[in-house]
Amino acid sequence: MKKFFIAIVVALSICTMLTMSIAQAKNKSKDQPGKIIYIPHDNRPISDKQTAEVIEKLGYEVIVPPNDLLGSRDDLGNPEKLWQWLEDNTTKEIQAAVISSDSLIYGSLVGSRKHNLNEQIIFERAARFKEFRKDHKKLPLYVFGSIMRTPQSGEASGYEEPEYYRSYGADIFRYTALKDKQDMEGLNFREKKEVNFLERLIPTKSLNDWMDRRQKNLNANRQLIDLAKGNAFNYLLLGRDDNAPYSQTHKESRFLQEYGKDLGKSKYQAIAGIDEIGMLLLTRAINDRNKKSPQVYVKYNWGRGGQTIPAYSDETIEASIDSSIIAIGAVKVPSPERANVVLTVNTNPNGKTYEANYPINDGKEREGTKYFAEIISDYVNKGYRVAVADIAFANGSDNALMEQLKDRGLLFKIKAYSGWNTPTNSANFVLSTAMLSNYMTDKAIDDLLITRYLDDWVYQANVRNIIARQLNWLRGDGWYGTLNGKRDVVSERATNMLNHFVSNNLPQFEGSNKLLVTFPWNRMFESDILRGQQAIDEVDRNTPHIKAATVE
Repeated sequence: MKKFFIAIVVALSICTMLTMSIAQAKNKSKDQPGKIIYIPHDNRPISDKQTAEVIEKLGYEVIVPPNDLLGSRDDLGNPEKLWQWLEDNTTKEIQAAVISSDSLIYGSLVGSRKHNLNEQIIFERAARFKEFRKDHKKLPLYVFGSIMRTPQSGEASGYEEPEYYRSYGADIFRYTALKDKQDMEGLNFREKKEVNFLERLIPTKSLNDWMDRRQKNLNANRQLIDLAKGNAFNYLLLGRDDNAPYSQTHKESRFLQEYGKDLGKSKYQAIAGIDEIGMLLLTRAINDRNKKSPQVYVKYNWGRGGQTIPAYSDETIEASIDSSIIAIGAVKVPSPERANVVLTVNTNPNGKTYEANYPINDGKEREGTKYFAEIISDYVNKGYRVAVADIAFANGSDNALMEQLKDRGLLFKIKAYSGWNTPTNSANFVLSTAMLSNYMTDKAIDDLLITRYLDDWVYQANVRNIIARQLNWLRGDGWYGTLNGKRDVVSERATNMLNHFVSNNLPQFEGSNKLLVTFPWNRMFESDILRGQQAIDEVDRNTPHIKAATVE
């Protein structure tokens, strides 16, 4: 009897230990979010590491392909090696995959604009998503791609279009804008004559090459929509790169929106923007995994506000943000009291978007600046989690607003900020970051704010513009779009200016005494600002001769 009793006690002890082990394993699983595969559409800092950094602040390990597999400005990428990398890295530990279709079909975003692939290869690469889904049936899979952009000129294209676009970009843009308008509402007599003139002006070979590549992109996107209809993806998001209310991009988007309308916005959307949509889908992946539908309240500056049609877009900013709220799996609410995040949107009262390098962005108070800053201050004081989409200017912060936030002590009381690129890029990126900030520590939030302030405010809106005016008399060969021989001296000068601006406008932060501005795409339009040990390591590897000027 005694032996029987001992056996019962031992059995109960074993059961208890097993139960505790299972519970601990579950808790550990909750405490350790896991791994997410992310394949961006190129290796620019904002597309690649800055997007991954936001997710890493939540505790996830973000698995990104090595830099040499991702496309760049000059290297169009390697789709076949990327597919192999994806297969090799999709293990049972992966919680979700967020993948650029441009990278896996064309090699990169730039590759989608400049490739010479035949349609059969494009079709076969797109079809591999179906096979990937068969091999990984339970993996949450989110795919994003681009509807080819229509830059308004050769200069606006950033030299990422075929060579002929430098000469005929403005004409091609105008021609396709008129063709889009013709489809939608018809043309008047003068416009019809203009179409005929442009058809004679633009070399037929060039126009055919550009339109043929666009047709391949359109067919590939239609194939992706078919795959979404077959449940190959948890979500498909197509971004309209630089475009306008009348443009070839707008025309193709209308077609694709109609083609995929049966899917509903819970499975597929075509939205304005491109550089930020990887961030949107990563946010949706997190919300889906947490089974959360966060609530957001949106407040615009007075004047045109949400009805502003910002630069580089074909729709109102309110329509863009509303679409992005759906894309991340969130819900828009009518009052701040019910919201997890209050998104404040800095638009100009007159509805115009200026470039950050315009003289008007001189830091002096403008119409609407003080009013908008008071909105932010009021929401912060009421305890709401406030984010700022700074889109009064494209490609950089509103200096007047930043002065207001600094003077009112609000720079580190808000939860997220963005003003780095096109208005849709900035608004959608900060929407995602703000939503995810609900799961972050205060230190993580402040660190992400520093990243954006250094890039959007210090560099984009100030340092970049000053140095751009000085380029002609700096030593070396090169210019704004291709630095080449001027690269080191621009890095040195930009770093010195950055340090000076930071010391006068921002409090000390981790790595603030070791800063370095680099230009990974060999142009001034975007930078990579390194802090602390990263800056020291970069100097030691590549630019030891400018060490004293950059990090001391």
